[in-house]
Amino acid sequence: MFESWEARLLMERSLAVKCPDISTHLAGTKKVQQELSRPGVLERFFPDQPQAVDQLRATFAGLYTLDMGPEGDKTVEMALAKPDRFVLKPQREGGGNNIYGSEICQVLEQVKGSTERTAYILMDKIEPSPGQNYLLRRDALLQLSNCISELGVFGAYVRQGKDMVMNECVGHLLRTKSSEHSDGGVAAGVAVLDNPLLV
Repeated sequence: MFESWEARLLMERSLAVKCPDISTHLAGTKKVQQELSRPGVLERFFPDQPQAVDQLRATFAGLYTLDMGPEGDKTVEMALAKPDRFVLKPQREGGGNNIYGSEICQVLEQVKGSTERTAYILMDKIEPSPGQNYLLRRDALLQLSNCISELGVFGAYVRQGKDMVMNECVGHLLRTKSSEHSDGGVAAGVAVLDNPLLV
């Protein structure tokens, strides 16, 4: 892990174009997202813009720290009491890493007294409404299933120093999977690529 950060530091010190640069990369991490959800933090970035803060905050699911101390201890107790309400997320990208249900209890019981717990955050589980759909896969029967979808929106953001050059929406990706699966994406063979039906 240390070697990857050393490589990142080398890139940041170079004159190469970074995509993303380190500040944008860190802004996308789960820990930074959790910190941004704390009361008073967004207000620092949007002073005198309470409407903008309210609009941003309305898009957040509950994110809770597992840092060592009373606040993190309270999060552990909350997760152990009602694990089905939450998702335990490690500081990793890609599908298949999230922890659900009774597995949350197993992991937290092992790490609750250790700094190892700080490698995770706890998030409210998003409960989308399932809809009927067909999942088309090679070598699988086509059948109507209860499905849930996740829409990802791609943006292009370019800046030179502190000056923004471009900030635009440039596309989307819709992933659909059977509602019986908690985690997993297209590459894992759980979800399929989909297209939104605009009505």
